[in-house]
Amino acid sequence: MVSQPNTHSVWDDLSRPVVMGILNVTPDSFSDGGAFADADTAVAYADRMVADGVAIIDVGPESTRPGAHPVDPPEQIRRSIPVIRQIRRRHPHVGLSIDTQSAVVARAALEAGADAVNDISALRHDPDMAGVVADRRAVVILMHMQGTPATMQRDPTYCDVTAEVTAFLRNRAAVAVSVGIEPHRIILDPGIGFGKTVDHNLELLRRLPEIVRIGFPVLLGVSRKAFIGKILDLSDPRSRLAGSLACAAAAALFGARIIRAHDVRETVQAVRLIAELTGR
Repeated sequence: MVSQPNTHSVWDDLSRPVVMGILNVTPDSFSDGGAFADADTAVAYADRMVADGVAIIDVGPESTRPGAHPVDPPEQIRRSIPVIRQIRRRHPHVGLSIDTQSAVVARAALEAGADAVNDISALRHDPDMAGVVADRRAVVILMHMQGTPATMQRDPTYCDVTAEVTAFLRNRAAVAVSVGIEPHRIILDPGIGFGKTVDHNLELLRRLPEIVRIGFPVLLGVSRKAFIGKILDLSDPRSRLAGSLACAAAAALFGARIIRAHDVRETVQAVRLIAELTGR
């Protein structure tokens, strides 16, 4: 057990964009469901991501694909905690986040060695989550989502998607600070694909600098998402690498500091090149 989480340097210096690797320890994720449900397989994949240059690993014990239903905390803990313990032991300097809306799961993950909570509800789902994050002095990723994973793609509508997402994220960051979460431990995510149409996602990407101007580091998750498949006519998520890299490069160019990705090696290369081009 880790008695006091250590916020690793990757969270402290996001002056250049970095890659967060996706490690879904679920049987039903939209792109790689079941591939890493076994702990040893998941840890071996984490080893490979580290070798490929990943800065952060995001462990997901609950699918958040469109139409997904909640997984109870004991099952999330069963899936994720053995993996987190092993990754932390093998890779003490990698950033390690738990992708959960549950405070019980977050607390267990932080005790096991995670140093961040990736909460797609932006602290709205579980009233105890903010306290856990604040008490543990963990990093928190606050994401915008219209509805829930089970309902979010049922005719999402906005008057001005970027203005509304920006206002929401600014408000949630203020709430986080008000409950004791340190500002330098807050990261914002506009929630590409979470209650948005293809046009909404493209608009958010085009106007990403408006979200960056809120003043907190921005994370963007575009990897293999459905809007890429719709634009490029690619039904298999695993065939969307080129589109994912194009969006990742655009996100880094427009100021995102963390790019969440399935294809780590290729995304690390793309992001490094953008960083060199921009001097960031």
